[in-house]
Formats: sequence, C-alpha cells, structure tokens
Amino acid sequence: MPEIYDFSIETLDGRPLALERFRGKVLLLVNTASECGFTAQLGGLEQLYQRYREQGLEIIGFPCNQFGGQEPGDAAAIGQFCQKNFGVSFALSAKIDVNGAGAHPLWRHLATAKPGLLGSRRIKWNFTKFLVDRDGAIQARFAPQVKPASLERAIENLLRTPAR
Repeated sequence: MPEIYDFSIETLDGRPLALERFRGKVLLLVNTASECGFTAQLGGLEQLYQRYREQGLEIIGFPCNQFGGQEPGDAAAIGQFCQKNFGVSFALSAKIDVNGAGAHPLWRHLATAKPGLLGSRRIKWNFTKFLVDRDGAIQARFAPQVKPASLERAIENLLRTPAR
C-alpha cells in the first residue's frame, strides 16, 4: 500500500506539488466546495491554519464538484472566492473528483485507509476531513458536519508527537 508521501497533486494555480514536501508535518486534507452549506468551514480551517502552522500543521483543500454541483467555478473563481470570503492562505489543489473512476489516487488511498461509517469507502459529501500524523499515518476521518474548531485537541496531540 502506498504511503501519503508517494502522492502528488496539482495546485489550484496548476503547479505540481509532491506531498513528500510535507513529511514531518501534521496534515489536514479536506474536500471543499464554494456553494455548500458547510462552506463557512473554510473560515474555521483558516483559523486552525493560522493558529497551528508555526507548530507544523499544513492544510490542503481539494475543491470538488461531485456533490450537488457545489463547486462549479474554474480555478480562478475558486481561488478568488476562498481568498475574498475567508482569507484562505492554506494550499488548495486543482479541482478533483473524490469518488468514482476518476477519483484522485490520493483520495482513493484516504478512503481505503480510513473508511467511514459502517466501513464505507465513499466520500459522502463536501468537507470530509482526514487528519494525518507527522509520519504520514492517517489517524482520523471526520464527517462533513464536524466543525474545524472541534479538531483542535486531535491536532494538538499530533503536533506534540515528534516524527519517528
């Protein structure tokens, strides 16, 4: 089974980004959408990032249009929306699919490594969150309705644990 650092993504501005770059960091990976009932969580994610980035937290948002067409814009529109409305400064990937035949390999890996309720490997909706420790192990999966602020304790615990 591959490890998290074996994957690469394309950033919202079209540049390749190897997750190897984040080795030794705590990662929070979230599928996002600009027109979702949970979109306000972008602000909460940015607050987490501002609070913990100096301690080693990295957040990557993955815009996805697979749930109710809630991310219809192109890269420029997504970036502008996230910056203007929520001050997002954490990394954003190019728009991806998280389910089905076209799912990004990273998201297939996340869903397989940390299944959801009743063992489901499908991502149920926007703002599903995966928390990864400093060694690249996927520690937790959080449902869309779980607010970013409620992840603080889990993030703090992982930040206190040095990489092996």
